[in-house]
Amino acid sequence: MKMNDKTVLITGSTDGVGRYVARRLAEAGATVLIHGRDAARANTLIDEIVKAGHAAPTFYQADLSSMAATRALAEAVKRDHPRLDVFISNAGIGSQNDGPQRQVSGDGHELRLAVNYLSGFLLAHLLLPLLKTAAPSRIVNVASLGQHPIDFEDVMITKGYSGSRAYAQSKLAQIMFTVDFAEELKDAAITVNSLHPATYMNTTMVRAGGIAPISTVEQGGAAILHLVEGDDVAGRSGLFFNGMNEARANPQAYDADARRRMRALSLALTGLSS
Repeated sequence: MKMNDKTVLITGSTDGVGRYVARRLAEAGATVLIHGRDAARANTLIDEIVKAGHAAPTFYQADLSSMAATRALAEAVKRDHPRLDVFISNAGIGSQNDGPQRQVSGDGHELRLAVNYLSGFLLAHLLLPLLKTAAPSRIVNVASLGQHPIDFEDVMITKGYSGSRAYAQSKLAQIMFTVDFAEELKDAAITVNSLHPATYMNTTMVRAGGIAPISTVEQGGAAILHLVEGDDVAGRSGLFFNGMNEARANPQAYDADARRRMRALSLALTGLSS
């Protein structure tokens, strides 16, 4: 996919791998929509892109732990743009952000599930009219090799909580949604794929977990850009990649009953079923 004149939304793009991807897509001539919580970081990125001679991206500020704020973000994008060629769901928090203890969103959802999964699930549904207008279009969910099966008796992990389990559960939920949504959109010329971009990249999230980085945002960014631009994945959907290579996710991702249960729960938690 040639990116000139394409419109791309990247959540979590004022830092880390999302920031790198935003810069690369701006260089390629895309209309880039960046998202984050920190306006100062966003303005620094905008300045860098403009100074490099490329069109200034548009910044959308939103706290994706809030379903209301997520809805407002989608409405702002729909107000400003008639089409969306690519949606990269990249925003996320790690296992140790703001401490390892269990945290909940303002909506009462376990925080990592809310930010890493529910916000992207909601945005993908709300932005679907723009993606259909731009078809063939693409959705890329930035997940992880860290995956933990969902316990449907305690999805919010009120017992036996750990940040690493919560993070891994949210990432498997993303992959389950990828497989499910790809099937739903198989006749709409919209592909939905997910990936583990790279292991322990040099990002704020990794450092917050006290982990020494072993790969770079450039490596992870290249893997994301492959799913955004690659001709070899055109028309292919419902896949999980480890870096550049197609891989298999946790078996629960391919369990149709588990995906059905997760979809019903997600529709209820995001208010889409009401």
